Order: sequence, then C-alpha cells, then structure tokens
Amino acid sequence: MIVLLLAHLVAGLGLVAVGGRAGRRAVLVGALAPAATLAWLALQAGRVLDGEVVSESLAWVPELGLDVDLRLDGFAALFVALVSGIGVLVFLYAGRYLRAGGEGQGRLLGLLVLFSGSMLGLVLADDLVVLFGFWELTSLTSFLLIGNDHTSARARTAALQALLVTGAGGLAMLGGFVLIGQATGGGTYRLSEVLASPPGGTPVTVGLVLVLVGAFTKSAQYPFHSWLPGAMVAPTPVSAYLHSATMVKAGVYLIGRFAPAFTGVWVWRPLVVGVGLVTMLCAGLRALRQHDLKLILAYGTISQLGFMVVMFGLGTAETVVDACELVLAHALFKAALFMVVGIVDRQAGSRDIRLLRRPGPGWGPTLAVLLVSAGSMAGFPLLFGFVAKEDAFAGLEPGSFAYAGLVLAPIVAASMLTVAYSLRLVWGVLGRDGDGLDTTAARTAAPPATSPSTTAPAGSGPAPAPRASFLAPAAVLAGLTLLFGAVPALIDGVISAAGESLTAAAEPVHLAVWHGWNLPLLLSALVLGGGAVLFMARRAVDRVLALGHHLPSGGQGYLAVLRTLNVVADRTTAVVQTGSLPVYAGVILTTAALLTTGALVLGDGWPGWPTLVGSAGHVAVCVALLVTAGAAAAVRRRFSAALLLGATGYAMAGLFVVQGGADLALTQVAIETLTTVLFVLVLRRLPDRFERRSGPAVRFVRLVAALSVAVMVFTVALTAGGNRVAEPVSSEMVERSLPDAGGRNVVNVILVDFRGLDTMSEITVLAAAAIGSVALARAGRRPRSSGAPERVPPPAPEGRRLERLVVIDVAVRLVFSAVIVGSIYLLFVGHNQPGGGFVGGIVAGAAVALRYVAGGIDDVRNLSRAHAWTVLGAGLLLAALTVLAPVVLGAAPLESTVLETDLPLLGHLKVTTALPFDVGVYLVVLGLLLMVFESFGDDPHLVTTPVDADEVEGPAESRPEAPVEVRAS
Repeated sequence: MIVLLLAHLVAGLGLVAVGGRAGRRAVLVGALAPAATLAWLALQAGRVLDGEVVSESLAWVPELGLDVDLRLDGFAALFVALVSGIGVLVFLYAGRYLRAGGEGQGRLLGLLVLFSGSMLGLVLADDLVVLFGFWELTSLTSFLLIGNDHTSARARTAALQALLVTGAGGLAMLGGFVLIGQATGGGTYRLSEVLASPPGGTPVTVGLVLVLVGAFTKSAQYPFHSWLPGAMVAPTPVSAYLHSATMVKAGVYLIGRFAPAFTGVWVWRPLVVGVGLVTMLCAGLRALRQHDLKLILAYGTISQLGFMVVMFGLGTAETVVDACELVLAHALFKAALFMVVGIVDRQAGSRDIRLLRRPGPGWGPTLAVLLVSAGSMAGFPLLFGFVAKEDAFAGLEPGSFAYAGLVLAPIVAASMLTVAYSLRLVWGVLGRDGDGLDTTAARTAAPPATSPSTTAPAGSGPAPAPRASFLAPAAVLAGLTLLFGAVPALIDGVISAAGESLTAAAEPVHLAVWHGWNLPLLLSALVLGGGAVLFMARRAVDRVLALGHHLPSGGQGYLAVLRTLNVVADRTTAVVQTGSLPVYAGVILTTAALLTTGALVLGDGWPGWPTLVGSAGHVAVCVALLVTAGAAAAVRRRFSAALLLGATGYAMAGLFVVQGGADLALTQVAIETLTTVLFVLVLRRLPDRFERRSGPAVRFVRLVAALSVAVMVFTVALTAGGNRVAEPVSSEMVERSLPDAGGRNVVNVILVDFRGLDTMSEITVLAAAAIGSVALARAGRRPRSSGAPERVPPPAPEGRRLERLVVIDVAVRLVFSAVIVGSIYLLFVGHNQPGGGFVGGIVAGAAVALRYVAGGIDDVRNLSRAHAWTVLGAGLLLAALTVLAPVVLGAAPLESTVLETDLPLLGHLKVTTALPFDVGVYLVVLGLLLMVFESFGDDPHLVTTPVDADEVEGPAESRPEAPVEVRAS
C-alpha cells in the first residue's frame, strides 16, 4: 500500500515537472498509478470479501507513537475501487477532453494523480493523524485543480473559497481527533481501536461535533455547501472525478466509519440526520433553478451527498449497507453524467440549456449514455440507482427505528426533486430547434468559464457528434449501471463486505430487482410520478422558486463571513498593533519574565546557589561577556554595536572552550564571524546612529523590562540545572554514539542520527524562511509602477568608493580557496571530530563573505553558475532523500549504516550513510547565505573602481582616474 502511494507521488510530481512536453503520453503515465492500484485490489479481493483485513504499518517516529498505519477492509476496498477505477476512466477521458501538449495539461494531469493518491491514502489510513494528513492533502490538491487556470479571477476565487471552507473544517476535525484520541484508555489514535472500543464523556461529544464539522465542510453539506458549485470553474475531468469518487466522498466516508460506533452519543443522530435532510431538500430545489448543466449536476451532487449522510448517520445495520449501495450507484452515474456534459460543452460550445440545439446525426450513443445515467440518478427500474434507492426506502420503513417516518417523508420529497432535475438535465441536453432557442438568454448569458476550445459555436447549427474514444469512458460507467441494475446479485459480496466491516450487526445482502409488492415499490412509483409532475409543471415551479432569490445564498453567506472577519481583524489590529517594535518586544519579554519568575519563586523549585566560580577561566570569560554586552547596549553607533555584539559571541565561544565544548565553540565562532558581516550588510541601509527620542520615564521602563528578563533567564538556568529528576539523556547518547552510529563526535551524531528528524524539520523551516526573506527583499526593490521611468542612482557620496587592489584580490582568492577546503574538511570529519554540515556550511559562508568584502556582489555571483536557490533546494532534496531511502529498503527513516573499505593511497576509509544528510545540511546553510548576499548585498550607491596597486601611492589628486561602474539594485 505504501508503494502504491509513493507511485502516485512520483507520477504526479513527474507530470507536474514535465508539463505539456509529455504530450499524449501524459495520459498514460497518469493512469498507471490508479491502474496499478486497481490490479493490486483485484489480487486482494478474495481475502477482503472473506472478511479478512489487509494491513501495513511503517514506523515513522516510534518514540512519539507516529506510525503510518494503513488498513484495507471491505468498506475501504469499496472506496479504493471507486477512486482508482473511476480514476483510470477520468484520465482516459481527459486525454480526449484536453488539448494534447497544451499549456498546463501535464500540470493538470499530475495534480489529478496527486489528488487520487491523497484520496487513496485517506480511505486506507488507520491512524487519525495520518488520516488528517491525507485529508488536508485532498484540500490542497483540489485547491490547485480548481484554480488550475490561474489567469481567471473566477477560478482563483473559487479555489480559495474551497480551500478556506474545507481547510477550516479540517482544523476543527483535527481538534476532534485530539479530544477523541486522548479520551481513549491508552491515548491511542489507531482508528480501528478507537471504533472497536469507543470512548465516552463530554470531551468525546465535543470531539464528535468537531469531526462532523470537518465532514460536513468536505462533503458540502448545508450551510458549508457554497464552495462546491463554485468549483465548477474547474475543467470537466476534474469535476467528474471530484464529484463521483474523491473529495466530496471523504466526509461521507468518515461519517460511515464513525456512525456505528457513536450513534449512542445523544448529539450524533439529530445533528447528522438533520443536516443531511436539510441539504437534500435545499440543494434539490436549487438544482431546479439552474440553467448550466454542470450546476444542475453540482447541486444534484450536494443533494445526493445529503442522502448518503442521512443513511450513514442513522448507523443501523440496514441503513449502513444501503448507504454503501448509494455510494457505488452515485459514483457510476455521476461520473458518466459529467463526462457527457463535458462532451456537449466541447462539441456544442455551451452548457446553457437555453442555448443548446437538438443533437444531430451520430449523437445516439451519447444520448443513450445520458438516458441510462440520468435514469439511474432518478431511480428508474432496471438501473442500479433504482436498486439502491429502493433498498434505502426499505431500510427507512416505519418501525425500523424510532421516528423512522419523520426521516422517510422528507427523503421521499427530496427524491421527487431528484427525478425532476434529472428530467431537466435530459431535456436541456436534448435541446430545441432554432425557433425554440431562448434568444434573450442568448444575448445575456455569459459563456461558461471553463469551456474549452469548441468544435462548433453555440447556436450555429447541430454540433458534430463526438468520437467513440471520447464517449468510451462514460459508456463503460453506463454499462456497469445497466449490468448492476439488471443483475445486482453480482455485487452482493462487495456490498456485504463493506457493511460487515462497519458493523458486526450487518448481515450478508442479496440484492434483487423485484422484492414483491411492498411499501418501497409504492414509494418508488410515487417518487417517479411526483418528479414527473414537477417537471411538467416547471413554469409554475420556476415562478415559485424565483421567490428564493430574496433569501441569502450560501455564497453570500461566505462573503459576509469574510467581510466580518476582515472588519474584526482591522479593528483588532488598530488597537494592538501600534507599529512599535520596542513595545512588542517589551510586552512579550516582560510577560514571559514575570510569569516564569513568579512561578519559580512561588513554587518549591529553587535548588539553592551553585558554586560561584569554577575556574579562573570562567572569571575572565564572564568579565568579557559583561563588558562587551554592556558596551553593545550603551554605544550610539550601529556599526560599533554590531562589532561589540560579535565580541560577546566570541566571549561565549570562550566559555564553551572552558567547559570543554570545542564543537560548540567552533560553531559559535563561525556564526559570529558571519553574522557580523551580515549585520554590516543590513546596517548600510540604516542610519549611522541610534535615535534616542525617549525620555527618562520610558528608559526606566525599558531598564525594568531588561532586568526582569535577565532575572528570569538566570533563575530558569539555575532551576533547570539543579532540579533534574531523571537521568540525563546525554549520557546514553554518549554511550551509543560510537556503537550505534559509528561516530565519536556526539554533537554531530545527535544532529544527523539520533535527532535527525528534528534537523530535517529545522532546515525545512530555514529554507522557507530564506525564500520568504528573499521575496520580501525583492518586493521592496520592485518598481512601484511598471510605467514609471527607470530611476538612476545618485552619485556615490564621499567615502562610499570601494577601491579594489590587485594584491587584495589575489590574497582573498587564496584565502577563499583555503577556507572552502577547510569547510569541506569540517564537513567530512564532523562525525568523529569537531565539525559537521552546519559548521562547514557556516565556514563556507564566511569564505563567500570574504569574496563579497573584496569584490562586491559581482564576485559572489561569479563563484558558481548555480543560483543560490538551486544550492538550497539541492541540499533540502538530498537531506529528504537520505531520510526516505531507508524506508524504501524496509528500514526506519534515517537508519544509518557504517561502510568501511581500503583504498589505494587513501588507506582505510570509514564513512556512514548519514554523510549525505550532512552534505544536505551543508548545502542548505550555504544556499541560505548566498540568498542573503543576493538579497541584501546589492548597493545602488556603491561605486566599484578597479585600481592597480601601484596607482594607490601618492596624493589623491595625482592618481589617474579609472573607469567607474555603477550598479543599481
């Protein structure tokens, strides 16, 4: 299972990277991963149908209980079949719908593969944390798919709305998972264990409500439904996949998993059934008001999702099995209908039912697929939708559970609406002749936002019939709808396995078309007749539904919420964000100091005064620390403060040496050297002196804040060091460093072996911070207006001329090479001696700083053809591959191996597989520093004048003028 997920990841990222260059092959590459999943499922089908569970687990961080647990049972197998089976057909359909090699085709297909893999991981996840991760991945990939046309404002708005609504619901769901997981006896987050022994209590009730909020937002239940109609701006293959097998089914899947275990909680049934019924009725009414074929299907999807939510939410053995039938039936007919609508849009140039003409010759097969799929959606006999709906009516018969009649009545009414908008869809596709076209609508209706390049303009005549290859995927789905409707016993095993995996009370099902004369049959006839009457009376119904324009829509509600949030944020910011950095720092530091110091003083954690002086070296170092720190705070010049701050850092490095931490001292010295240079880069853009506008009272307040922080840090340091209640971890790490990781430098072993995941997280954050800082720096230098004339920098002021001496250039180049070699040496010996990737990268950055000081930003840019972000990205990628490589080989992440060999001339060589990880850290640090120089190293006022060493001698007025080159940032 993990291999299948990785296959989706690799194929998706590969297609996104290749883009439109893949051509027609992109479709085949995209379909490979879902096809492989379908083949794997076929191999597991026998075990799953017999009631076995296929599980797989990967230990990620065992100490924290973080494992990738995957589980395939009957219910998951049903969704895997839909995700992968329909996924293959969607890719084949997209190959005909999209223009081969067109701009964005590879990206769209790659995102579809990632979308498929995210949904696959969601239905296979057996851990609540893993499930949440895949849940959010479906939101992220759907955001990218909906907004695939980034030049369209409608697409960007719809994508953002989908992300905000489903993302907010996902955060609520995460809170619910935490409450439920912590309420279990052992604090487990294993989904199968939670459902096997469900916890109780008020925290669980609150957690269930939060989980349902997440499920409602994802499955577009009222009042969180408005994002789904907006998502129709996406290309039709995306809509077909999103509405039938992925994304919107995620919430239904989650409710189906939780329902049998938690129906006893008092809030479950009223909330789930109530929301589902309201969604069914309201969305059905909205579908009858639409003129866009895709919007009819979109609101129909919302209504039918409400139906599934009600059936799963009831949680009885009968309704759970019936809901599984509805899931399968809906996936088959909804994917086929979207494909047919895409064909109509592609061939006729419009989806507006007021503008479509009657289909011409050759459209017979397409209309047949339409009639079968729409008939299944409406519940006509001998189609699988009829079988599923009739079984649902049977599970809701009065007496099945308390208040069954109150649930059955609105479902019957909503089913009539389903029949009516199904007929409206068919009637719209069948179109009218030229005299029957709504010319007023033709003048006012805007073209669909996502209509592709069309074969024939709307209204110009009968559209050409589609090719058989274009219709084939939809025809396969319609054929399955016919087959399962005529011989439903073929899927008895699938539905039985799905139901039995959810609840032990479920019995094996025996699906059939004819159950005799009974109430469900009577209700089916009533639904079909009532829906036909509603359609025939559509003009009167339209006038009644027009009154709904006076009610606020879901989209208007969403905009109102956004406006309210903006107003509250603006007013809050105006009060608490004064724009003064000293005020922010003072509030944060003083609060932390008072609370922390107060807790330590009032408690019994004071360990007593330690030994004041350890050695004479401590006295000298502490005196240097106090003097330089006090001087840095007292001087008026910024440059002097930066130098004194660096001196404080060097004094701290001396303290590390006295304490025996040579590795930390080396890192500290390298960092202080480099940060002093970087400080100078930034200080060039600031005034030379600090401005002191505050009065004595403000200075006194700042002094109190500074002393409070000093007391807090001092107290915490003493308390933390004198109140240890457990054995230090460091002693164990010292003992295990050489035998387990093959390294004598404990600090480096901790960074790349014992706590390698922490280091991976840190360099990821470091890379993100670097990208953000560069973006901000470039934004600050961007012209305010594209039409504004280019500004010429003023002449360099006196004293800003940098004269490059040849002797300095030569010396710096020699020193640069030596320092780079030294940094590489530190990188390779860091596992056994002081050094490592971090300190090596810092030393390499210091070498780059030398080149900058000697020759400016041009010399830095000439060091390598690779861009700074390329170096940073390569380092991050290398580190990530080093983390994941053991996983592919069946080991734990970052598990290392010692490699030893004897080489000619070099002698005995010993390395560990953690070395590539350290190299990745080295490149990330170096790339970050290069990006900093690139962002802040340009000076529009800096004049670089190459001068020969012999020309420097003599008075300034006698020196020959050299060519001056001015470079503006």
